[in-house]
Amino acid sequence: MTIEVRVPTLGESVTEATVATWFKKPGDAVAVDEMLCELETDKVTVEVPAPAAGVLGEIVAAEGETVGVDALLATLNEGEGAAAAPAAAAAPAAEAPAAAPAAGGASVDVMVPTLGESVTEATVSTWFKKVGDAVAQDEMLCELETDKVSVEVPAPASGVLTEIVAVEGSTVDATAKLAVISAGEGAAAAAPAPQAAPAAAPAPAAAPAKDVADAPSARKLMAEKGIDPAAVQGSGRDGRVMKEDVLKALANPADKPAAPAAPRAPVPAEDAAREERIKMTRLRQTIARRLKDAQNTAAILTTYNEVDMTETMALRSQYKDEFEKRHGVRLGFMSFFTKACCAALKEVPEVNAEIDGDSIVYKNFVHMGIAAGTPQGLVVPVIRDADRMSFAEIEAAIAEKGKRARDGKLSMAEMQGGTFTISNGGVYGSLMSSPILNPPQSGILGMHKIQQRPMVINGEIVARPMMYLALSYDHRIVDGKGAVTFLVKVKEALEDPRRLLMDL
Repeated sequence: MTIEVRVPTLGESVTEATVATWFKKPGDAVAVDEMLCELETDKVTVEVPAPAAGVLGEIVAAEGETVGVDALLATLNEGEGAAAAPAAAAAPAAEAPAAAPAAGGASVDVMVPTLGESVTEATVSTWFKKVGDAVAQDEMLCELETDKVSVEVPAPASGVLTEIVAVEGSTVDATAKLAVISAGEGAAAAAPAPQAAPAAAPAPAAAPAKDVADAPSARKLMAEKGIDPAAVQGSGRDGRVMKEDVLKALANPADKPAAPAAPRAPVPAEDAAREERIKMTRLRQTIARRLKDAQNTAAILTTYNEVDMTETMALRSQYKDEFEKRHGVRLGFMSFFTKACCAALKEVPEVNAEIDGDSIVYKNFVHMGIAAGTPQGLVVPVIRDADRMSFAEIEAAIAEKGKRARDGKLSMAEMQGGTFTISNGGVYGSLMSSPILNPPQSGILGMHKIQQRPMVINGEIVARPMMYLALSYDHRIVDGKGAVTFLVKVKEALEDPRRLLMDL
């Protein structure tokens, strides 16, 4: 049976791509979901997995060709002969299962699942099973950690875990083999005696050398601009230089590698014995890099105001019980702030815009990022088209995404595309702070603790629930007047929430 391999959906408004690299050639055996080739669009790199196990037949679109959405890339021959081919031709022979499968069973490779667009590698965080354990289909075997999210790897079949190829702490690419399961009749009963601890598995190999050519569009652009390929840091598989890498090098010609951190001062032995050293997670490393990049790239400035929360708190207190009965979700303050920000962004659209080269891109929609603290670090899930949502829809979306963020279940797509961000440091007791931008966004609102403070109202000193607001913005695109106007609009909406209902 012949199966067609076609161009997948490339993303909103993206209609074509360039075939960057083929990882397989005609006649090669491939496993289901094994990467066949890589496509390159104007903005991202898209990997094309095999839709089924079989043998690659004809390659229709060669490297360097431009193809449209749903165009035919190749054909795949599926059938008895194909099924007998090795499940993962790319795996070295040394990775064969250490223990023979149980009689009547078969060896099933556990591969790295799809990690998300543009994510090419992950770190093996935790194994929940050890060699010799019986596993059920879809039972969690291990957890992988990428730059953004944690990915659980389920068992593809029932059987016995006979080999762990990628031990905890090792870095694997998107097509790597993680383990081997002996599946089939009697597999569970024929569990071999546990082998040496997983640590005895072969140590992860060093990162492979760059043996795949740079993307065709990257080579063309480097030739046109006279750029030495060795001077461009590649972000593709095996260090391959992609078009966006060349564009970044052109935009920052003076960039130099960051100087290594200064070594620590000597630590007394009695102090060193009481220290604990833990390697930074990939998520924490990414957070650190992005925050520093934001400071290096944008002209960040912060302006402050304060809001009297009396009316918003009264409205919430009056309707929260009825709201929860009607909509099945609690009424919090975040929906008020989200609504207030959406209204203010319409008045000051540059706060909802971004810089792209020498252009300003204005967004006629609001994809609201809501910063959420998790045990792994800060993540920012995005609520799309928040400006079109009701209070109940916003509260439901925030609750659902917040829970999944804490559980490490957010996908990459759910944390991309935000146009503005709200960060609530008040839940931790913060009274005042200056939030850092979430690039390429031009604005972020910082909420803080509500605290009773003496205020002069109609000539009298009264206690009022006050909150400091902070707007950090990119001064390259947002002027001081626009930033102050934005905060005043948010303040007015919260001090008289009826304005939100009347679109004022």
